[in-house]
Amino acid sequence: MIKPILIYCYDAYCGWCYGFSPVMKKIAADFKGKFDIEVLSGGMMAGEQAMPIEKAGPFIQEEYRRVEELAGVKYGEDFLWHINNPDKSDWVMNSEKPAIALCIFKELYPERQLEFAGDLQYALNYEGRDLDDDEAYRHLPEKYGIDPDLFYTKLKSEAYKEQAYYEFALMKQLQVTGYPTVFIQAGEIKFVMVARGYTEHTALSERIEHVLTETGTYTYCRPSSSLAQINIKL
Repeated sequence: MIKPILIYCYDAYCGWCYGFSPVMKKIAADFKGKFDIEVLSGGMMAGEQAMPIEKAGPFIQEEYRRVEELAGVKYGEDFLWHINNPDKSDWVMNSEKPAIALCIFKELYPERQLEFAGDLQYALNYEGRDLDDDEAYRHLPEKYGIDPDLFYTKLKSEAYKEQAYYEFALMKQLQVTGYPTVFIQAGEIKFVMVARGYTEHTALSERIEHVLTETGTYTYCRPSSSLAQINIKL
């Protein structure tokens, strides 16, 4: 028997996902051994949706304070400089590269993908690293014991770019319209949403427990195909 799957739909540039990261870490600890976790990148700001910080800055200036107040996370001074001085910043907010980085990492350390996704958001929102710049990832291969040359070769690979865009397409199949969103896979083609938008730990824990019990997914057998290879339906 294979454990059920919790699917966490996030985007590296989603401020509410940054606030939600501590909640997800607690959930992973609470339910350790009861399900696998799959983190999928949403592509919220990929392709035509990518935008310079000059355009996104005014919205983030208003929103980040709400995230800090409700979620208890803090944004770093370097990040806030770009947000408060968008006319002086050359940042382009593009979800593509961090999504590719996550695909690479999931292949190497699937059991630590939630941790890596959190590191990407910390690098952006606290350390003020530009995730559209290759240098923003320089510290992560060392932390996780990955050969830097291998990591950067894969970061420029079309194969991993295709994987990232496949995940973006999965978001549409799952009808995800905002981030963060969390599902429990309750069958090969059945997905039960347990969170849409920022959700407090207690509420999310109770919903997960209820879904796992009611659907019997504590004994659900995961298909042999990986999530990125199956046809997802609601």
